[in-house]
Amino acid sequence: MSSRACSPVGRTLPLSNKKIQRTLLVIDVQNDFTEGGSLAVKGGNVTATAIADYVRGRRGQYALVIASRDWHSPTGDNGGHFAAKPDRVSTWPPHCVQGTTGAAYNPAIETSLIDVQIYKGDGVPAYSAFEGQTPGGATLDAVLAKERVSHIDIVGIATDHCVRATALDGLQAGYTVTVLSNLCVGVSPDSSIAAIREMSDAGIAITFSS
Repeated sequence: MSSRACSPVGRTLPLSNKKIQRTLLVIDVQNDFTEGGSLAVKGGNVTATAIADYVRGRRGQYALVIASRDWHSPTGDNGGHFAAKPDRVSTWPPHCVQGTTGAAYNPAIETSLIDVQIYKGDGVPAYSAFEGQTPGGATLDAVLAKERVSHIDIVGIATDHCVRATALDGLQAGYTVTVLSNLCVGVSPDSSIAAIREMSDAGIAITFSS
């Protein structure tokens, strides 16, 4: 699991204001992480729908909407990420395997809402979207740099794993980061609270979408 952090959203600025170029990162809103999936998070479907509604309503306020996907290899254990007896801390049941229904976005997430897709975890453990790349091989950091993005808002699944890792990586990379906590859902309440506290202490803004 990688690490880094975030800043406030409250009032997002329109693209016409060039002082702040803001991007929305939608983290791993996939079938296997929502109800009915192999690694389902309770409340995943509701969160997916809320994220889609938010994107439709706020699309014009973001330079880009970027979505990450776990995209694990169908062969091997993906660098020890998959295990027959997973501890659900650093090892997990098979999930989001390339080409499967589980790896697809939750039906609420329309691909027409997404500008850039980031794939991560092909044969290796990967939690942060900053560990992934586009189909063309560009890193997330390269995509953001090209658009001169300075602020990142983060939503998605799961608060205590891939949202946390992406937010902390974003902070370390020099971005101002905000986590919209009501548009995230975690694996467990205790670890989600701990992740929120860790991100806040690091300097990431934790807020609610309006």
